[in-house]
Amino acid sequence: MYRLRMRLQIAAVLTALAAVACASHRVLVPPQLDLHPYGSAGLVTFTIENGRGALADFVTRRFEESVLAAQPGIEVQEFPMADSGAALGGARGVPVVFLGRLNVSNVKPSSGLVGLTLAHVEATVSADLAVELRSTKTGGVLWRSSAAATEKVGEVAIIGGVPEFSARDPNVAYGHLVDRLVRSVTWDLRSTWVRQ
Repeated sequence: MYRLRMRLQIAAVLTALAAVACASHRVLVPPQLDLHPYGSAGLVTFTIENGRGALADFVTRRFEESVLAAQPGIEVQEFPMADSGAALGGARGVPVVFLGRLNVSNVKPSSGLVGLTLAHVEATVSADLAVELRSTKTGGVLWRSSAAATEKVGEVAIIGGVPEFSARDPNVAYGHLVDRLVRSVTWDLRSTWVRQ
């Protein structure tokens, strides 16, 4: 009787372990937007609305880093904003090109605004990032994503009522805001694990 009870308990434990193993089975799902069929992509430096300074360049670089990390083996060719027409025209041999726009709004300095200029203050900033992938052959939109975030940032100069982003260390000053935006807009480019 003791052996039968022991065997039943072992069988119950093994059944429970098998159920847990099956329940925790994870599968890697490919990205919704796979750039590998294109081989390479262009990236035009993002534009910025309602702001000045290096923030658009910083967001563009973080976006590029995220794309390269998410899809190893893809080549990204960079184009300045002034060269966006050439990039879209396919003059440089890329089949697709990323275009992006960063819109800054609701900049609220932590300290009172004195006169027309307040240099290097902390501020709460709302930002929207919209990115699209276009075919250089047809100009058509192949993919689009956007994100919004509000964060406290540092080293913002308010000049004539317009925020200027030119921090000595952008990663410290507004890296968290940029990371939130970029992580959200690049979600479709990353493979993800799902439970089955």
